[in-house]
Amino acid sequence: MSNTDPFSAIADPNRRFLLEELRRAPRTVNELAEGLPISRPAVSQHLKALLDSNLVSVTSEGTKRIYAVNNRGFDTLNLWLDQFWA
Repeated sequence: MSNTDPFSAIADPNRRFLLEELRRAPRTVNELAEGLPISRPAVSQHLKALLDSNLVSVTSEGTKRIYAVNNRGFDTLNLWLDQFWA
């Protein structure tokens, strides 16, 4: 269940950057932090907001946590936007 409004989650430019990176391929926090001028803990906070809004998913692979875009989480956004084109 989603705790955060997905529109609020994507309002932040750092989160949009993370989504764009994850669209290309699943990544770890460290890999994502390399492309941003913010700290690794800040990247983790942004990923938490994206997780809470159901826009990303996370899986464990050994000691690593791999983040990926959750396509099903974008259904809410798509449904809302599609009403303007119908």
